Amino acid sequence: MGRESAIDQLKPEDKQKLDRWLMDKGFCGYEEIANKLTELGYSIGKSSIHRYGQKLENKLAAVQASTQAAMMIADAAPDDGDLRSSAVLSLVQTELFNALLALQESDNPDADPADRIMLLAKAGKGIAEIAKASVNQKKWELEIKDKVEAAAKAVENIVKKGGLSQESAAEIRSQILGIAKK
Repeated sequence: MGRESAIDQLKPEDKQKLDRWLMDKGFCGYEEIANKLTELGYSIGKSSIHRYGQKLENKLAAVQASTQAAMMIADAAPDDGDLRSSAVLSLVQTELFNALLALQESDNPDADPADRIMLLAKAGKGIAEIAKASVNQKKWELEIKDKVEAAAKAVENIVKKGGLSQESAAEIRSQILGIAKK
């Protein structure tokens, strides 16, 4: 493993300042930033700051690209039923389960039993978190469905009191419930 960089040795609050300075300067002005760090008591060259700045800029660009892609997908294919989340949860559960099975079936004689126990514990915790997320998602879906049903009944009652026909009330109800089924 390589040695810790000068940037990694910054105090967390000073590293946050560095990140802010880099973003504020548009990932330029490394000499000025190096001077600011010198004022804080650090001796970090502009080349180190530049290397760190490039990595940070790339990470931010990747996050921004992922966010934009997710927004485009959400706009192009609305997922009111949260089917994508359900699919992702299912995929992660399957992968964790497969990894757990592979770990149990591993016959590596050099494997440290303590390491195996730690890996099994981590996998178990991951599976529990995914299961909890899945349960919470299903609970949310049921709550939304119940709210839509209640709204449809309330509208139907209001419509009936207002003198609309049964057919009109049924049409309005089906329109409201159709929202929940998309």
